[in-house]
Amino acid sequence: MSTGGTAGLRAARIAVWAALPGELFLAVCLVAGVRIPGAVLLGAEALVVGVLTLEAYVMWPLYAARRRAGDGRRAAGAAAVRAVVPVAVRRLVVHEVRALHSLGLWLLRRRHRVPEGARPFPYTGPQAWIMWAFLLVSVVETVVLALVIPWPLVHAVVLVVDVYGILIILALHAACETRPHVVAADGALRLRYGALFDLRVPAAVIVSARVERRFTDGGLVRVDEEGTLDLAVGSRTTVSVELTEPVEFVRPLGRRGSARTLRFHVDDPRAMVAALGRERSTEADADAAGTAQAGGKATAGGKAAAGGAAQAGGTAAAGGR
Repeated sequence: MSTGGTAGLRAARIAVWAALPGELFLAVCLVAGVRIPGAVLLGAEALVVGVLTLEAYVMWPLYAARRRAGDGRRAAGAAAVRAVVPVAVRRLVVHEVRALHSLGLWLLRRRHRVPEGARPFPYTGPQAWIMWAFLLVSVVETVVLALVIPWPLVHAVVLVVDVYGILIILALHAACETRPHVVAADGALRLRYGALFDLRVPAAVIVSARVERRFTDGGLVRVDEEGTLDLAVGSRTTVSVELTEPVEFVRPLGRRGSARTLRFHVDDPRAMVAALGRERSTEADADAAGTAQAGGKATAGGKAAAGGAAQAGGTAAAGGR
């Protein structure tokens, strides 16, 4: 990409970061029924038009280049959006949409993508009381502020923000409830934390699993120098899984990493370890049975060949007599 194209791309990304908070504030005010002066609305609309024009100016050459390379319209458009919109912004929007979708699943008492034959393992035990405490504090704060704030504009904005915050707290907890860890029928492992983290581990790379209770100092996702991933809930992990090779994962805001040892929390660690061990034992038994059957067929074939050779030798000896 040329210097001018790089500068335009950088300017487009800065414009997205700059315009997003202002648009969010205006949206909150409008939803709250706040009267916004016409000059402010006109300036906001001009800012939006300018940002959209800049985005289109930067994205069109990228879209055209992808089309010339043979991509379809949808693939080319997605590539242009990925190039212009910062990955952190894209992932934050996706996380929020998935969390709200999980709230609907939670109300319907459904789980997200737990296939038939797989075993789900919840992990929300250590954080459930914290989430409900946050929710209670948020509700109390909303009521108190609604009673004590005398200015209508501030009152309306704070009320909408508080209600939306309560909704997001419920959505985050619902995402964790509806997206548990999963051990598939073939022994594959899927580690999740709500809509923020999702890691799939093939059964072939799992060496061992054990119950190991540890307390961590870092945040939700932490990787040390030795390639050990900690996916903590309530600053604790209860299961450790060793792998034959590193697996790649994506952090909540888009950064990538890899790990060869996985430490994570599950409410029933013994059942998780037993499920992983049983699936691997079943697969190993099937492989052993297949090997034994093939060996038995080979042995039977060898015996038959030996019998045939002996019979032919006996016949030849009789003919010599």
